[in-house]
Amino acid sequence: MFTAILLFIVAGLAEIGGGYLIWLWLRESKPLSYGIWGGIILIAYGIIPTLQSFPSFGKVYAAYGGAFVMLAILWGWIVDKQAPDRYDIIGGLICLIGVAVILWAPRSA
Repeated sequence: MFTAILLFIVAGLAEIGGGYLIWLWLRESKPLSYGIWGGIILIAYGIIPTLQSFPSFGKVYAAYGGAFVMLAILWGWIVDKQAPDRYDIIGGLICLIGVAVILWAPRSA
């Protein structure tokens, strides 16, 4: 399970980081190299979830989606200096509960 969580974190950082570099290029007039690196990182993001051991694409992305929400909140706090309010935190925790249910719910084989 540690590997699954680590891959969710790495995928989230790649998606957010790649998107952020493209944002900086297009919205903040940074050099084209920002956009190129952002695109390369986003390609890596597309590959990372295939390393998960889950047999279902849908389950991988459903669980990842919840983890992504919390990572995006943390990114906004650390990089954009926008502290989350209580509703951001509550919403993020609800998403993480959803991730836990998807990953650890007892299922029959």
